[in-house]
Amino acid sequence: MRIGIVLSKTPSYSETFFISKIKGLQAYGHEVVLFVQNKSHDFNICPVVRSPYSGKNGMLLAFQSLIIVFRILSHVQTVYRFVELERMANRSYRQILKNVYSNSHILIRKLDWLHFGFATMALQSEHVAKSIGAKMAVSLRGYDIAIYPLKHKNCYNRLWDSVDKVHTISDDLLTLALQQGLTRKVPYMKITPAINVNTFQAEGKIERGHTLQFITVARLHWKKGLVSTLEALARIKNDLPKFKYIIVGTGEIYQELAFAIHQLQLTGFVELVGQKQPEEVKILLCSSNIYIQYSLSEGFSNALLEAQACGLLCIASDAEGLTENVLDGVTGWIVKKNDPTLLAEKIIEVVNLSTRDKARFSKLARERVNAHFNLEQQQQAFNSFYN
Repeated sequence: MRIGIVLSKTPSYSETFFISKIKGLQAYGHEVVLFVQNKSHDFNICPVVRSPYSGKNGMLLAFQSLIIVFRILSHVQTVYRFVELERMANRSYRQILKNVYSNSHILIRKLDWLHFGFATMALQSEHVAKSIGAKMAVSLRGYDIAIYPLKHKNCYNRLWDSVDKVHTISDDLLTLALQQGLTRKVPYMKITPAINVNTFQAEGKIERGHTLQFITVARLHWKKGLVSTLEALARIKNDLPKFKYIIVGTGEIYQELAFAIHQLQLTGFVELVGQKQPEEVKILLCSSNIYIQYSLSEGFSNALLEAQACGLLCIASDAEGLTENVLDGVTGWIVKKNDPTLLAEKIIEVVNLSTRDKARFSKLARERVNAHFNLEQQQQAFNSFYN
């Protein structure tokens, strides 16, 4: 089976979800090709096709357009079908021409499935799959379903009318999509993120001398709730044993976080350590006690799975898929999002648990991740998804 996956860029080291999916499909004998806007030089897992140039250089645009015209000459019927579908969707001829240009690298391909890795990637491309005789799939993820539609009302109406099958990473995201117009008639399948459980086998040190260590692994973005986490720790820093809070990741709110650390008088308590390689992340996790994922919006979170696999005590918000990632009161704790006071109270509660209770939560979390969130299950599920 020939499967095309549409992403904005080739997966990075931290996007294990896509990398494991591609490798799993290949292991089952499927041909996989990635359609991206940007390709990293070191990505060589499968063939990669870049989208046409979309910059502002007029000469480059004209040259690229000329190349595309020659490429689609032998696919006139496919392009005609695409134009007709676009026209029936009441798009302007100007927009239709733009869409022919931007989707030309896919329109000349023969595929069985065309899968958009993010719902936003399918916008202006809703009719490509039908035009080339392929089935169309789309994945529901946090930002696309929980945040983007807040500013762009009814943005997915054409997508819901065209999609053949939906992949969701959590029940909450599917519910949001249904509220936004997705019909129950469209087949769907929940396939959660997964991790290499063999890599994350070390037990977290839940009793670590005189220094208590908290950790979060996340992109430095407002939706990760990192400022609220800092506010919670600032409220209880005098009620805790000596502690350190490590934030792993890079992103656009680095300066905001650095300023918040200063304003909240947490200098010396918090370290922004930047991006780390997977093996370095594992070392940091296994030297920590409590993992905090207090996101305002979160599709699921691989990092939270990794923390549980390492045996850390995990506190998460009630944002989207986090309530399925952690079972409240069983494998960790769920706290209402955007309420630093509640988070502070929960942190105190967890820190003060008995050694026996901490060990019980740690054990149950590890066992659940190993049983339900391993790569083998995920790869089998995606093979079933397309079959």
